[in-house]
Amino acid sequence: MFLSSRHSEIVQMARDGGRVLVDDLAAHFQVTPQTIRKDLNELCDKRLLSRIHGGALFPSGIENMEYEARRGIAAEEKEAIGRAAAALIPDNASLFINIGTTTEAVSTALLDHKGLMVITNNINVANRMRVYPAIEVVIAGGVVRGADGGIVGEAAVDFIRQFKVDYAVIGASAIDHDGALLDFDFREVRVAQAIIANARHVVLVSDQTKFERNAPVRIGHLSQVDTFITDRCDIASIRRICRESDVNLVETASA
Repeated sequence: MFLSSRHSEIVQMARDGGRVLVDDLAAHFQVTPQTIRKDLNELCDKRLLSRIHGGALFPSGIENMEYEARRGIAAEEKEAIGRAAAALIPDNASLFINIGTTTEAVSTALLDHKGLMVITNNINVANRMRVYPAIEVVIAGGVVRGADGGIVGEAAVDFIRQFKVDYAVIGASAIDHDGALLDFDFREVRVAQAIIANARHVVLVSDQTKFERNAPVRIGHLSQVDTFITDRCDIASIRRICRESDVNLVETASA
């Protein structure tokens, strides 16, 4: 989903402050209040903001935004994270890629690799990579979620357990400051847990907005991953966990 520069800045301001007001935005961007109201209505239609009288709120941390809407959040950061993750994975490797907009960015960055075997429960990843003859794509069976093309359920878990791969690329809907990796759908979490258990090197990819969100279902803990790639990590407890658990922390914004 494409966002104009003004829309992206409005979303960022709402995320930073929790809410934005029409009059403040009109003064900031030097446009009319009517223009800002139109902007806010469009962003609310995309479920990036929630409308209130006189402005808009950034969605609650536990609200799982529409998948297409999430593509527009931190899009440049996700692309940089994707490139950094792809740089870790050599040609002729086997890997899992699970559900998420950031893991999809990794799959895009991997398209110039050769000899990959990619096992995924993400229809979007499979569809993107299947046309490249140097990449073998294996897709899990199970229940397909209409919202995002993710394949979940016990059949997908059983399928994943048949493999032992070199790398796993996983995401999370939220990362608690105590290191807990969280998601919304317990069926997806079961698949993610099987992926972690059956990979030699686990790569967590997540932009810094995930530190600000919450979700009810626990995937695992940051200490279970080998490499954590994010755009920026200012959370002291997360940095400490990475240091004490020998997790390689890669920050693309400082690269």
